[in-house]
Amino acid sequence: MIPFHEFSNIISEIADELPEDFFEGLNGGIRLLPEAKLHTEAINNDLYILGEYHYDSMMGRYISIYYGSFTRTYGYLSTDALRERIAHTLRHEFRHHLESQGGQRDLEIIDETDIQEYKNKTVGRIPPEKS
Repeated sequence: MIPFHEFSNIISEIADELPEDFFEGLNGGIRLLPEAKLHTEAINNDLYILGEYHYDSMMGRYISIYYGSFTRTYGYLSTDALRERIAHTLRHEFRHHLESQGGQRDLEIIDETDIQEYKNKTVGRIPPEKS
């Protein structure tokens, strides 16, 4: 796994590639945190949160990226492959930001469905049909 400072540099490079409009209203910016964060729905301590979008009346809007979660989930990847996973996560969190500003919940609903499918798969049940 790449060191924390290199990971931070990759996030900066990816963020620089995004349109400036994406950052409107993101007053807290992007925060890179060293810890790993387990999802509250993790069944076998195997579901890590890679990133989160936050909207708080006191703290404002910001994105958190968890370096430790990436090391535990993708520590075996090459730097190029890891960069793609980081870019995917960052774009995902920016979509939450943009949808939040527009009063939409589409990605939240997709995330909820993904968690339900994970839980069904993990306990050996067949996931519900998607319509």
